[in-house]
Amino acid sequence: MHCDRIWRNAHLATLAGSEGLGLVTDGLVACRDGLITYAGSTRDAPQLTAAEDIDCQGRLITPGLIDCHTHLVYAGNRAHEFEQRLNGVSYADIARSGGGILSTVNATRAASEEQLVAEALPRLDALLAEGVTTLEIKSGYGLSLEHERKQLRAARALARERRVTVSTTFLGAHALPPEFAGRADDYITEICANMLPALVKDGLVDAVDAFCEHIGFTLEQTKRVFNAANLQGLRVKLHAEQLSNMRGAAMAAAFRALSADHLEYVDEPAVEALRDAHTAAVLLPGAFYFLRETRVPPIDLLRRHGVAMAIATDCNPGTSPLTSLLMAMNMAATLFRLTVDECLIGVTRAAAQALGLWRSRGTLEPGKQCDLAVWDVGRPAELVYTMGANPLHARVWKGE
Repeated sequence: MHCDRIWRNAHLATLAGSEGLGLVTDGLVACRDGLITYAGSTRDAPQLTAAEDIDCQGRLITPGLIDCHTHLVYAGNRAHEFEQRLNGVSYADIARSGGGILSTVNATRAASEEQLVAEALPRLDALLAEGVTTLEIKSGYGLSLEHERKQLRAARALARERRVTVSTTFLGAHALPPEFAGRADDYITEICANMLPALVKDGLVDAVDAFCEHIGFTLEQTKRVFNAANLQGLRVKLHAEQLSNMRGAAMAAAFRALSADHLEYVDEPAVEALRDAHTAAVLLPGAFYFLRETRVPPIDLLRRHGVAMAIATDCNPGTSPLTSLLMAMNMAATLFRLTVDECLIGVTRAAAQALGLWRSRGTLEPGKQCDLAVWDVGRPAELVYTMGANPLHARVWKGE
């Protein structure tokens, strides 16, 4: 079999199968036309030739990492609010006084599409430098058709500026814009009747999200957004049960959502519903850490019911200004007590599920996109154990 490229003399964490890391010693990966043609032990490999044959010298190869929940495109920062929280002001109080999401909305509305791309590129580059090959980018800081379109166009532009796969999510139901103050139902109508159809027509939306919370939108308002998404043939995701139990996770499961994210306050009936709907739970330890929260997501419940647990940075200016997926894994292990296997599954196989991309990436298997991360480590635990170190040796996207 002739291939474009072979990586030999490597340890593999294939992530194939439903459990564990799928570890292979003395393994190799072969690719052709951007797809994996073989990933496994050298002993079992077919006869292979390639235009380029790379000796990995015993390094570890994992699938390229996937950051499945980010708000990467925005303008400005919220360092002043960070200082307020250090002085004892709560996130909810900051939001009610006109800060929080709306302060980023004002900065994002004032920025051009080119400025948004320029500000986002350093954040994107930080993720790519740690082996990320696929990420999701949400809108939600425009809150009008003009500015949500601008955010989503900037997200698409990032995928042209860098060799990376970007999945875009429309998060119009993130906060109530000032021009709709006191008229949340009218704003939801604007999202469903005008914003979403126009953005879909522009080809800018891969999925739809909402912030279902007492400082966000009600369960009924969120249902309206999800029904509108379904009419457009789009899958949904949900910011659910971060600050309280709004029953959002169970509702998301009823819509067979790709994921329910945060989940600090989720209960067992909702976890069972997530399992039955094959909805991934996306854990966001950066926000938990940054907000100094004390209620840990019910990890044991999620484990016991077999819900896929993904891990993401939640990169955003207000609650998780984090651009390190490696650090997110360390936080998930330290703060949430996830195992090494769970952390690595969380940024590969489970993260692919959370984006609806499990058929094409997230594991090292024939037919999947050849997205690889090659690491200067002796064992997978080192990827979770270190803080601030980056052992990436090479990042491969579509076989290159």
